[in-house]
Amino acid sequence: MSPRSTGTAALRTPPLVTLHGATVVDSPLLTDGSVDAVAVQVAPPRPGDDALQPRSGTPQAAARYGVDLAELAERAGLTGAAGEAFTVHLPLPVGSSVALPWAGLPPRLVLVGVGDESPTALRRAGAALARATRDLGRVATTVGAQTHHDAAGAARAARAVVEGYLLAAYTTPRVTAEPPTARAAELVLLGRDGDEVATAVEAARTGATATWLVRDLANTPSNVKDPAWLADRARRLGTDAGLEVQVLGPRELAAGGFGGILAVGGGSASPPRLVRLTYTPEGGGGRHVVVVGKGITYDTGGLSIKPREAMVPMKTDMAGAAVALATVLGAARSRVPHRVTAVLPLAENHVGAASYRPGDVLTLHGGTTVEIANTDAEGRLVLADALAWADATLEPDVLLDVATLTGAASLGLGKQHAALYGTDDALVAALAAAGERTGELAWPMPLVADYAEAVHSSVADLRHVPQDRTIGGGSITAALFLQRFVGERTWAHLDIAGPARATADKHEVTEGATGYGARLLLEYLDALV
Repeated sequence: MSPRSTGTAALRTPPLVTLHGATVVDSPLLTDGSVDAVAVQVAPPRPGDDALQPRSGTPQAAARYGVDLAELAERAGLTGAAGEAFTVHLPLPVGSSVALPWAGLPPRLVLVGVGDESPTALRRAGAALARATRDLGRVATTVGAQTHHDAAGAARAARAVVEGYLLAAYTTPRVTAEPPTARAAELVLLGRDGDEVATAVEAARTGATATWLVRDLANTPSNVKDPAWLADRARRLGTDAGLEVQVLGPRELAAGGFGGILAVGGGSASPPRLVRLTYTPEGGGGRHVVVVGKGITYDTGGLSIKPREAMVPMKTDMAGAAVALATVLGAARSRVPHRVTAVLPLAENHVGAASYRPGDVLTLHGGTTVEIANTDAEGRLVLADALAWADATLEPDVLLDVATLTGAASLGLGKQHAALYGTDDALVAALAAAGERTGELAWPMPLVADYAEAVHSSVADLRHVPQDRTIGGGSITAALFLQRFVGERTWAHLDIAGPARATADKHEVTEGATGYGARLLLEYLDALV
């Protein structure tokens, strides 16, 4: 088997989460030997007080274990802030005649800070719990449970905790001689049951599964992940999910006039592909949402070659395509009432005898000509081809694109916000609101009309990067270029160059590919009417 064909099309799934209506006081799980740890919650002191606030389940656990948990928390220096976790390893007795209060109970207690108990804080609490209990078999928790919650409040809290837990439970696949052994524990939510909570937990699982898929694909080394490999994975996953799948190879791309995709992929020994996957709800109806994702499986910069340091993370430059794929699969799993199509333009931007050059003029799908100034601005070329094709052939009601597109977006907004552009205020507001609810934040940016001259060319219809460097606004000018290929469609563009990658674990975000965007888009689809 060649290195290019290794890997699996199967989804790696997050650990199991179950609901358990019993509480710490009366749960038989705590005495049957199936649980390795019990996690309880503490909040910051009230104003004017210096004592941590116990939350639902914590006093009951203290009484059942016969342990002063408040004193232990203070001794450990906990503040109750969201994201704190401290594990108490309970000692075993000396001799068989000694009976300890916790005999027969799980041997670990985990104290977890829940902060102000907002969804963001509870996601962070869930993430801290995942990292504190990694490699255990089963963990029971009261984190996020409150006696004052109504059904809707209990569902929101459970979803946030489970999202944080499942997202932080992710581990990057390793290429090693010995199979990796790291795993995450099954999570049992104590004192929670009911259809509304179960639905919320399933939504959290769908979003986490989508994020895991994006992370797995983006973290796959590019000596394995070429355009053909990624197209094959998308085809297999789509077929397994019952989606309609279409794959265009080099011959079909040439016949269809996809000059951008072909030029960007021309310098590589691995030819480009374009993949379309469509989910249609039972009975049809709803709106048609098309998501186009940038799929550069590796980006050297081409002849405008990148410095070595900038090239290292470029196996993740197809994160946008992975988000589009995960979105359509997640839509099918959750049976959204709208038709959803993912379009994945896939190419490897390499250096070779057939590389495209600065100064070339390309003809993109639909006939628009583009003057090339920098071969390291390849993402907007493959997106332009795919957007023009989607506009011409797919009849979308809403057209979205997702891409690790510009360093300018990362410089302007940092690593926690995507740059969000759009031609429709309601669409931009809906996407930004979905980002707020999921914690995948997006900042609305202007399509500055005065900057349109940046894409003017004296030798072609368009120039794909500005000739006048004094204009600045590199993320804006890239969006203005893409806008020229969406026709009159309702369109939005997410530049995820900042939040798509992380240099370290932090809360629910993991080092490497973060999977940013999949949960945001699934939340948007869930709220779409």
